Amino acid sequence: MERSNFTFVVEFILLGFSDLPNLRGFLFGILLVTYMCILIGNGLLIVITKMNPTLQTPMYFFLGNFSFLEICYTSVTLPRMLRDIWTQKGNIPFLSCAIQTCSLYILAVAECLLLAVMAYDRYVAICKPLYYPLIMNHKVCVQLVIASWVTGMPAQIGLTYQIFSLNFCGSNKLNHIFCDASPLLEIACGDTYHKELSVHISALFFVMIPFLLILISYVKIIATVLKLPSTSGKSKAFSTCSSHLMVVGLFYGSGCIVYLHPKSSHSAKSDKFYSLFYTIVTPVLNPMIYSMRNKDVIAALKNIIPK
Repeated sequence: MERSNFTFVVEFILLGFSDLPNLRGFLFGILLVTYMCILIGNGLLIVITKMNPTLQTPMYFFLGNFSFLEICYTSVTLPRMLRDIWTQKGNIPFLSCAIQTCSLYILAVAECLLLAVMAYDRYVAICKPLYYPLIMNHKVCVQLVIASWVTGMPAQIGLTYQIFSLNFCGSNKLNHIFCDASPLLEIACGDTYHKELSVHISALFFVMIPFLLILISYVKIIATVLKLPSTSGKSKAFSTCSSHLMVVGLFYGSGCIVYLHPKSSHSAKSDKFYSLFYTIVTPVLNPMIYSMRNKDVIAALKNIIPK
């Protein structure tokens, strides 16, 4: 039955974890520590990739940009989440909600595309080593990063406009931890089928195409590495890709857990925790993966951190 009694919404109320009042202090502490770890860990990666002369290569240039992207992505949601838990108020103005949604989508698309660019960089380095300095020169690297950031902007701005141009019925409460299409469509009036379809098509296009590019790059990398005569050469080639592969696995794996699990078998509460997990898992683990598995990064960290 269509809901036709729409109201002009000035603000939304994010319910967040208001149904867990006993865990308020614990959640605030965990999220605050997590956010600080994200800022410090990714911040350090940005500093060392800019300052250390041995890390002035395309791979670390992309890593520094990816770390900056991770900081931006979490900064869209976590500070407001911390404020909501601390004040026990989830009020968010209509425009702020739209900006948060649009920013999340643009940054998520940029992350997918940058991961594909990093995979292409590894493909060129391993499969076309003699042409690597020519193909992946600084100008090309800058262009690839800019393209990763801006490619998804028009589509995501348009998608956000479609969602927020809907009429909303009765309650302005969003049973979620941040503004997203799913909880917004739940309180929208009338038939939202076409809007939901737009969301799914956009996600499929901007998530699956980068994933396929990553897959093709690594199929070619594996085929090239297996042809190498020496075991040490194979090991070295695979080690340069292992950190990136782990980050790709975390990003897409956690995304699948959040968005592809059966909705009927999980409550709104578990959906919130899944969304929180997806928002923080890659930004938190990204610095750890690259610092623990990369000798150049470890050496650079030792140089800037006092003994």
